[in-house]
Amino acid sequence: MSPSLSFVIPYNPESAPAASRFAHALAHREGTEVVLVGDGLLEAPSAPNVHVLPGVPGKGAAIRAALDHVKGDITVLQDADTAYSLDSCESLCRPIREDQADAVFGHRSHAGLDATLLAERAMGHVTRFVTDVTLADPLCGQRAFRTEALKSVSLTSEDDAVDAEIVVKLAAQLYRLAEVPVGLETTPHLPIASQMSRLRTLVRYATVRDDADNQHEGYTTLERMDGANNYNAWLGQRFSEHLGRRVLEIGAGIGTITEKLEPGLELLIALEVDRFYVDRLKNKFRGKPHVRPYLSDVALADWEALKAERLDTIVLSNVLEHIPDDASAVRRFRQILPPGGRVVVLVPALPQLFGSIDEAVGHYRRYTREGLRQVLEGNGFQVERLEWMNLVGIPGWFMNSRVMRRRSVPKFQLKVYDRLAPLLARTESRVKLPVGMSLFAVARATGGAE
Repeated sequence: MSPSLSFVIPYNPESAPAASRFAHALAHREGTEVVLVGDGLLEAPSAPNVHVLPGVPGKGAAIRAALDHVKGDITVLQDADTAYSLDSCESLCRPIREDQADAVFGHRSHAGLDATLLAERAMGHVTRFVTDVTLADPLCGQRAFRTEALKSVSLTSEDDAVDAEIVVKLAAQLYRLAEVPVGLETTPHLPIASQMSRLRTLVRYATVRDDADNQHEGYTTLERMDGANNYNAWLGQRFSEHLGRRVLEIGAGIGTITEKLEPGLELLIALEVDRFYVDRLKNKFRGKPHVRPYLSDVALADWEALKAERLDTIVLSNVLEHIPDDASAVRRFRQILPPGGRVVVLVPALPQLFGSIDEAVGHYRRYTREGLRQVLEGNGFQVERLEWMNLVGIPGWFMNSRVMRRRSVPKFQLKVYDRLAPLLARTESRVKLPVGMSLFAVARATGGAE
């Protein structure tokens, strides 16, 4: 019978005695597996549930090696530091067992002020800034994970930087993170070199690297846009004004707009062609059965099955421009909507702005006002609303994409723009724009489906 709980304890020559102490305490716990992995002399107990993987220097390398062997449904990453008590592990695992979280971090409490804990608190602030997590102590050395979730992230760090990398990647993949208090016997031991390695990693992920380690072009822009909370709320409000109760979102990406649409809906099918994004959608909407991620290309979707879902609205937020044959796609939309059903569309506008960022995220075109109207009205819809959006964004996009030939939107610029989004939303709701870098359209299905 497979163990339900696995402990992974990385160790080095200095921490080997603490690792051995933990292993002896866990050696005879029923349903528990212990994996000791690291470098240095170790006195491990002789027990069938204790496995030792020696000769693996570096905490990151040790965790990667251990994950190839763990069999438990839940994995506890336990620093080899006797400041921690194993008594805390049950409370760490409880939210996972109750399916309330995918990862649970300890929140350390210790009387008095100590330089190590003060440094940890400072690093916690940096981690929260980079990842937008709400954890008070995201770098605690005692953490529990749904094993499947931990194994799904690709870890590359060799040393203690892996602690920061785990938080960055779990948060970005939209796993549910929780926190519970854990007591400390003494002050944890963490060398300054380890803190600096974590800091360098956080700075790298905040500036030049995304959580996919820049291996998935176009994702950087989506991930940064996901952090533009004010701008996304603006778009979500625009879309929500025109929704029915049963919605198909085409090209849901990582769920940035999906989460703005789903409250109050009876059904939201989030169609996405890339499994890389579908996995994130499943994580984000776990526990919300009315949101159904659907892996498919628009051209290959089961449109008969979708028609049977009695959909009344189709939403495309910066997606139509990704579809090679946009007219054919719009005809498909018309076939599954009843007369009076709506398609609500946001697309990038002005072909003059087409540049390197458009290429990086897979745009085939930017639309003119007349071009968007033609593709909708020529394929079974009557346009009810067609408006320019986002006049202020034109200069920045032109400089970044056409002049400087960047492949993604700079994070700092996006944060500044996001601060302006509420003002822009109020202004554009009162003033009819003469032009903009986007077009927003609402079109109603006419006649019978062809």
